[in-house]
Amino acid sequence: MGFGFLYGGFSGREYTMLNDLESLPEDPVELQGIVTLLAKEVKSQALFIEKLQYQLHGANRHRFGSKSETLDQLQLFVENEEIATAADETDTQEPEFSEPKNKPRRKPLPEHLERKEQVLSPGEDCSKCGGSLKTLGEDVTEELEYVPGRFIVNRIIRPRLACSCCEAILQAPMPSRPIERGRPGPGLLAHVLVSKFADHLPLYRQSQIYQREGIDLDRSTMADWVGKSTALLEPLADAIGKHVRKGQTLFADDTPIKMLAPGNKRTKTARVWAYVRDERPWDGPAPPGAWYQFTIDRKGDHPVRHLSNYKGWVHADGYAGFNGLFGKDKASEVACMAHIRRKFVDVQQSQGSAIAEEAIKRIARLYGIEKEARGCSPTERVAIRQNKAKPNFGDLEVWLHVQLPKISGKSPLAKAIRYALSRMPKTRPYLDNGFLELDNNTCERAVKPVTLGRKNWMFAGSERGGKAMAIAFTLIETAKLNGIDPQAWLTDILSRIADHKINRIDELLPWNYLVNE
Repeated sequence: MGFGFLYGGFSGREYTMLNDLESLPEDPVELQGIVTLLAKEVKSQALFIEKLQYQLHGANRHRFGSKSETLDQLQLFVENEEIATAADETDTQEPEFSEPKNKPRRKPLPEHLERKEQVLSPGEDCSKCGGSLKTLGEDVTEELEYVPGRFIVNRIIRPRLACSCCEAILQAPMPSRPIERGRPGPGLLAHVLVSKFADHLPLYRQSQIYQREGIDLDRSTMADWVGKSTALLEPLADAIGKHVRKGQTLFADDTPIKMLAPGNKRTKTARVWAYVRDERPWDGPAPPGAWYQFTIDRKGDHPVRHLSNYKGWVHADGYAGFNGLFGKDKASEVACMAHIRRKFVDVQQSQGSAIAEEAIKRIARLYGIEKEARGCSPTERVAIRQNKAKPNFGDLEVWLHVQLPKISGKSPLAKAIRYALSRMPKTRPYLDNGFLELDNNTCERAVKPVTLGRKNWMFAGSERGGKAMAIAFTLIETAKLNGIDPQAWLTDILSRIADHKINRIDELLPWNYLVNE
């Protein structure tokens, strides 16, 4: 017999009994039985309310914690489809000034913009017979360029000269450019990339900004630039990926992003995976790097493929898809204390639990010790952790075991404790290895730019468009990790990469750019 008098459903019998309180039995034994049943029902309903409060808190935080902008989604879908198309296109043998079909017609660059002239001369003497040259005319190519704070127009002037002896006509060749037959300079391409993937400005909004400056740049034109630029920069992103996977430890995480489903204007949930190498906390010699990969789903074979043959340590959350990375002759797992702490924070904020608050305080002691160890050598970090962190870590584990039987096994707090106890043995290796971290926050910081872009409705138009996005994030975030202005670096790289030998691609990596500055 049950009494669902709070949120549970009532049976006809229960309504009858509740409405007939005056006819309670006089037999103390029977009355005690009813009281026992009521107590069980009260406990059950209290647990139900507790769960509802926890779920409501999470739902409110998800819905109202941050407010995304409302934009024209159709424009953004089209924008990212255009990027994907441009990344897949191969150059065709068209005349230099021909305009592809379905592209907006080029308009003259505004007269008010500053012009910088560069004259490319074939020389004073004929290369064929040595005779003197006379001018026949010249070809002028105007290139829209962006330098921090303003637009300029580069005028590339190539005089056509005729030999007075053999009548040969000579002209200097056009220098290599990031986009052949294209109008943008490397600084403008870098600015568009950084504005979209670092400042999270969709291309249509960039177009509106430029229009206020008197520059007519169509969204589809810039989408073409982004696709072609990332395709050109892909070998550099691959080199960063190789560097990341050479570390003895790395950080791995993933985050969802919408992708336009083929054949309709709806979206499906795709994934951006981030892998980070950062040895700065233990004063390691290697420069930091962030490598991003895009996939159309969250299957576990993706991280296994990304990190195939990797046998170092991987910091990761408890997602089962990472499990294929770990095992004999494979990588070793390090769990994340921040994920453990977060579950207790959720319970404490939604319910004011004293046990959850105490767990948070105990975890804070471990982080306090990590502040002391930051920047020390691996040997020094191990000594500090063994002396100070290990006793606190063990006490926390024992204390959680003691608390668990005291509370309802179905409560959110019990779930948080069980999660902590399941993950702490895989967190423990950090105590014995100075090059490991207590958490996976390094990678969580790396996926934050993706989540910020996602809030600005940055969709992937297709799998190829998602790949272009991953390339851009790899380059921009790695530059930022190394303290380098991504726009300055990309401007320099885009001006050189077309002529750079692929077997010397490492020379263009951001930390080498820093050395050469």
